[in-house]
Amino acid sequence: MARETDGEFLLRIEDIDQSRARPEWEAQIYEDLTWLGLDWPKPVMRQSDRLKEYHHTLRRLWDEGAIYQCSCNRKDILAAASAPQEGSTPIMGPDGIVYPGTCRTKATDGPFPDNAALRLNMMSAAAGQQFSFIEIGTGPNGETGLIEFTGEDVIETIGDVVVARRDMGTSYHLSVVLDDNAQDITHVVRGSDLFEATKIHVVLQNLMGLQTPIYYHHELIRDDAGKRLAKRDDARAIAKYREDGLTAADVRMKVGL
Repeated sequence: MARETDGEFLLRIEDIDQSRARPEWEAQIYEDLTWLGLDWPKPVMRQSDRLKEYHHTLRRLWDEGAIYQCSCNRKDILAAASAPQEGSTPIMGPDGIVYPGTCRTKATDGPFPDNAALRLNMMSAAAGQQFSFIEIGTGPNGETGLIEFTGEDVIETIGDVVVARRDMGTSYHLSVVLDDNAQDITHVVRGSDLFEATKIHVVLQNLMGLQTPIYYHHELIRDDAGKRLAKRDDARAIAKYREDGLTAADVRMKVGL
């Protein structure tokens, strides 16, 4: 896609969670993608080098009253979301259980809280608004073309997402939005498991006055039972397929590329 449009393919190392970052795993990424026929400019952007930029943006959002500090743990969220007044079955969004807003009323006019969990106030960021993005791949249910959604949709089905995790200083959602803008990304290519999270990214882009890229979500490699392969489940790596004799074209076919 990049070559056909006289563009440039960029690889980014998203390593804000240092507990899950290993030099050998990063080396495997480079090896696997090279085998698949990809090449990219070096050095690559590393999220762990951009923590100051994320912090600066969070402070600005705090000053604007767009985010708030949250002290809830997973047990607290589950208990609140399962309370009778909230309904017996918690709503699941792309980030897990939709946050019930327990800490939303906390004051946000004090000093910026360092090393704290921070959430986006989705009601103030999205209420009454219309959003959209262009999908040139397909979502998990075949979604493609112009994808439109309302602020009420994300308030109900996504809620107040975490934009900074304690001891991390940022989150995946905030970081990728800022990184895409910093790198002038026009097209984002990623797995269909992130399709619903794109709505979060579009809301953040709108909130911060950033351009929305075009998105291409591709299929995932799944096992015989239809479950997606993931490293946390000791799933096969691309290298294992290579050892078994599959070609790069075979692997691309598995994900619809």
